[in-house]
Amino acid sequence: MNTSAPRRPTRGESPGASVLRDTFRRCRPALLFAVLFSSAINLLMLVPPLYMMQIYDRVLNSRSEATLVALTVLTLGAFVAMGLLEVIRSRILVRVSARLDTLLSPLIFDAVFRNHVRTIGGARTQPFNDVATMRQFVAGRGLFAFFDIPWTPILLLILFLLHPLLGLLSLGGGMILVILAFATERTTRTRLAVATRNSVAAANFAETSLRNGDAMTAMGMLEAIKTRWMRRHNESLRLQSGASDWAGILTNATKVVRIALQSLMLGAGALLAIEGKISPGLMIAASIIGAKSLAPVDALIGNWDQVVAAQLAWRRLRALLDTVADEPDRMALPTPKGQLSVSAIVAAPPGAAAAVLRGVSFDLQSGEALGILGPSGSGKSTLLRVITGVWPAASGTVRIDGAELSQRSRDALGPHMGYLPQDVDLFDGTVAENIARLGPVDPEAVVDAAQRAGVHDLILSLPQGYDTPIGESGNRLSGGQRQRVGIARALYGTPALCIFDEPNSNLDEAGEGHLIQALLHLRETKRTAIIIAHKPSILNHVDKIMILQAGQVAFLGPRAEAFARFARPVASPVARQ
Repeated sequence: MNTSAPRRPTRGESPGASVLRDTFRRCRPALLFAVLFSSAINLLMLVPPLYMMQIYDRVLNSRSEATLVALTVLTLGAFVAMGLLEVIRSRILVRVSARLDTLLSPLIFDAVFRNHVRTIGGARTQPFNDVATMRQFVAGRGLFAFFDIPWTPILLLILFLLHPLLGLLSLGGGMILVILAFATERTTRTRLAVATRNSVAAANFAETSLRNGDAMTAMGMLEAIKTRWMRRHNESLRLQSGASDWAGILTNATKVVRIALQSLMLGAGALLAIEGKISPGLMIAASIIGAKSLAPVDALIGNWDQVVAAQLAWRRLRALLDTVADEPDRMALPTPKGQLSVSAIVAAPPGAAAAVLRGVSFDLQSGEALGILGPSGSGKSTLLRVITGVWPAASGTVRIDGAELSQRSRDALGPHMGYLPQDVDLFDGTVAENIARLGPVDPEAVVDAAQRAGVHDLILSLPQGYDTPIGESGNRLSGGQRQRVGIARALYGTPALCIFDEPNSNLDEAGEGHLIQALLHLRETKRTAIIIAHKPSILNHVDKIMILQAGQVAFLGPRAEAFARFARPVASPVARQ
C-alpha cells in the first residue's frame, strides 16, 4: 500500500494509527523547530509588559529621554525579531503540512481504491477531504495554540511571584476558560460528526446519481433525486448550524470572561499599588501578562472548530487504514504461463450475508478457453472478480502456475492479466493511454492490441486517431466503441490469463467476428481465456464449458458434450411467427 514500510504497530495500536503516527514522526524534526521558534516568540511576548513597567517605574520618575529612546529601540528590535520568527514558524508549518499531504495522499489513495472495490458503498472522496483538513490544521492557527499552551503555567507562576492575588485571579479565569473549552468540545463534537456523516452521504448520493444522468433525464427522475439529496443536505446543514450556534454562544462567553478578567487584573493591580505592595509599572505589566497567559486558551477556543474537524478527520483516516491490510514485499516469481487452478471457492459480494459461490472448482491448462454459462445471480461475475483478486474469497484458493494470488503483488501480476468487466469503464485520457492501461505507451503493442480487438480502423477514423481524448469514463465513445477499446486494453501486452465478462454484449456482427479471432489467437499462443457469454457464436470456440446454478457447478466438461446435452434446436423466424 505504501512505498516505504511503516513501523510495526505497538501492542494495542491499530494499523491505521500506526501509519498516521509514523507519518507524523517523519515530520518530527521540522515540528521541533516550530516548537523552538514558538518558545522564542513567547519569550519575546514578555517584552511589552517589561517595556511598560520600565516606562512607569523608571522613565517617568527619572524623566530621562535617553533611557526612553534606548528602551524603545530595544523593544522595537524585539518586535522585529518576533515578527521574523512568526514568519519562519508559519513557513515551517506550511511546509510540514505539504509534507504530510505528500506522505499521506498515496497511502489514502491506495486505501480508498481497495476499500471501494472490496466494499460496496465504500468511502470515495471524503478521505481526500480529510487529508486536506489535516493539512489545513497543521498550517493554521489552531496548532499555534497547542505550541503556546505550555507557556500558560509559566506566566501564571510569574504572576504568583508578583503577588498571589494576581496569580489566583488569572488561574481562576483560566479554569473558567478551560471549562468553557470542554463544554464547547462536548457540545460540538457529536453534532459535527453526525453532520459530516450526513454531508458525506449526500455527496455520495449526488455523485452516484450523476453517473446515471441519462436514466434520470429520460424517466423524469430529477425532482425525486433532488428531493432525496436535499433532505440529506438540509439535515447536515441543520446539525452544522446547531453546532455553530453552541460554539458561538460559548465563544462569546469566553470573550466576556477574558475581557472581564483583564479589567479585574487591572483593578486588583491598582488596589495593590495603592496599598504600596507593587509599583504602578508592575500593575500594568501584571495586566498584560495576565492577558498573555490566557491568550493560548482563548486562541484554542477560537479555533476549536478546526481542532474538532482535524480530530474527526484523523479518526476517519485511521478507520479507513484499519480496513485495508498493508501489502508486504514479495519475492518475484517467474512470468506466469496461464495455468489456472480454482479450488473449493466460497465467496460473496462485499457486505452480502450469504455466499454466492459455494465450492466452485476447476482447472485450466495454458492455452485452454473456458466458457461460463448460468442464469442471473448464479455467481458468474463474482467468480471472475475472485479469480482476478478484486474480491477476496471466504475460503478456497485460486492459483496461477501453482502460486496463490496472495503470493504475487498486484503490480507484478497485473501486466500478465487481461480483464474486461461487464460494465466497461474507461479513463480520462487518450485512446492509446487507455489501451496501454495508463502506463508508458508502447506504440507497437497498442496497435497490435487494437488490431486483435478489431478496433484499429475505428480508432484511425477518430479526429486525432490514437491521440484522441475520450473524456471522463470514455463518454465521447459509444457503448460498442468503449467495449472494443476495453477488449484491446485487456489484450495489451502478453497477458497469460484473459478474462471477459460478456465481451460481446454491445458488439455488432463485425465486432463479434474480431472477438472470435482474438480468442483464437489467445489459444494459438497458449494463453488462457475465460469468457462469460450468452451468445452461442463465441462459445463455439472454447474448449470447456461450465454451467453455474445457484453458485455451484452444475456442469463442467468439453464443449461438444455440453452442446450435446444442453443445446436446444432454434426455430426459424417463420416457425416462431
